[in-house]
Amino acid sequence: MTLKFLGTTSEHGNCPTLYEIEETGQIVVQGDLLTDPEHLAQLRDVGELETCVVIPRELLTRFSPKE
Repeated sequence: MTLKFLGTTSEHGNCPTLYEIEETGQIVVQGDLLTDPEHLAQLRDVGELETCVVIPRELLTRFSPKE
């Protein structure tokens, strides 16, 4: 798998960041892990191998692929 850096809104090179898997076009999102039990309880259909991260809206509007 080859990850292509798409962009970040981080000023210090940490997270949040978007990447694209070049072979499939899928997007990888790096962000702060969502851990608050009240917030987690509101999510739907989260699979055993899935996790949720928090990212700013600006990251998606600036760097997500438009196609």
